[in-house]
Amino acid sequence: MKILTFGCRLNTFESAMINKIGHCMDDVIFVNTCAVTGEAERQCRQAIRKVHREFPHMKIIVGGCAAQLHPEVYAAMPEVTRVLGNREKLVPEALFSSEKILVGDIDTPASWDLPIVSDFDGRVRAFLQIQQGCDHACTFCIVRQARGRNIGIKPQKVIEQARCFVENGFSEIVLTGVDITSYPYGFNALISQLLTEVPNLKRLRLGSLDPACIDNEFIELFKKFPALMPHIHLSVQAGDDLILKRMGRRHLRHQVIEICQKLRQVRPDMVFGADIIAGFPTETEQHFINTMSMVEEANIALLHVFPYSIRPGTPAAKMPMVDVQIRKERASRLRNLGQSLEAKLYDSLIGTTRSVLIEREGQGYTDNYLKVAVPSAKNIGEILSVKMIQRRENELVGKTEI
Repeated sequence: MKILTFGCRLNTFESAMINKIGHCMDDVIFVNTCAVTGEAERQCRQAIRKVHREFPHMKIIVGGCAAQLHPEVYAAMPEVTRVLGNREKLVPEALFSSEKILVGDIDTPASWDLPIVSDFDGRVRAFLQIQQGCDHACTFCIVRQARGRNIGIKPQKVIEQARCFVENGFSEIVLTGVDITSYPYGFNALISQLLTEVPNLKRLRLGSLDPACIDNEFIELFKKFPALMPHIHLSVQAGDDLILKRMGRRHLRHQVIEICQKLRQVRPDMVFGADIIAGFPTETEQHFINTMSMVEEANIALLHVFPYSIRPGTPAAKMPMVDVQIRKERASRLRNLGQSLEAKLYDSLIGTTRSVLIEREGQGYTDNYLKVAVPSAKNIGEILSVKMIQRRENELVGKTEI
């Protein structure tokens, strides 16, 4: 089986599940789709047509978020053999079924379990899914409709999967899901249990976090467990309280700043990233300036910036729109700010020594998730102590310490 994966880390993890379930299906290409934006869906359809031209004799099964939301669209494509929903794509019987469309109600209560996997197709960091779905209702987001309600993998199964990854040589695990901070069995407790019961795990990294769920107990974990990587990616979306309210977010501007300050008090080397939407409906220039100033005050250096994209079927799609060109211009300004903050961060690290996981020959990522070129590094998967000697565009350059 060949697999094309679009979108988030959760899809990457699930593709590993699909590969294990359907490993014997030599005549199948599975396309695991994303629906976070209209552009993401367009790229998925384009890829389906392209892969069919390259492999005309292979069957194409389409699954994932876009398939869950619009199964009839993908079933109508002449290149597609079968369409599976987000639950069905992980069920062996569905993979091998002859039905054209197998997409059930994503909110139908169901037990949920996943097979243990041991590899990630050449990756040196393993993604570990701990939950699925979301119980919130952000006004811009379609993912709730594609992924269903919040359900979680039981803690002991998470521990079992983590042990398997470590036993198979993975030095770093990334916890992932749709809304991991709302893990139904207790997110803070899971982190503590995992790092206590899997002491040989060298690096634990966390996926995107909801600021509304970060409390003092979570912050204390970074003091207790050195294996927790000093890098946090926050699902911020905006830095103006009125826009956050209209987005349906559950945090306020000042909370983001306070979270960054408190975590830096515990781990001064902490690096922050964030998702930001530019040009959300009704956003004025002053609203946008508030977002820019929040990013600077919190010193969030690793930005993922998206101009607002209309998702039909969401409440935000009915709100007064910001002109498309203004959205693009604001996104550009945010990206420029992010690049400036990132460059300052890189410059501040020159002369320091960081732990680096080598992900490909001559290149890796620091513990605080900065890309670094290490020309002398040859062993993929190795963790090295590296001294940063210079900045080169969007990466550091380092040399191994003897």
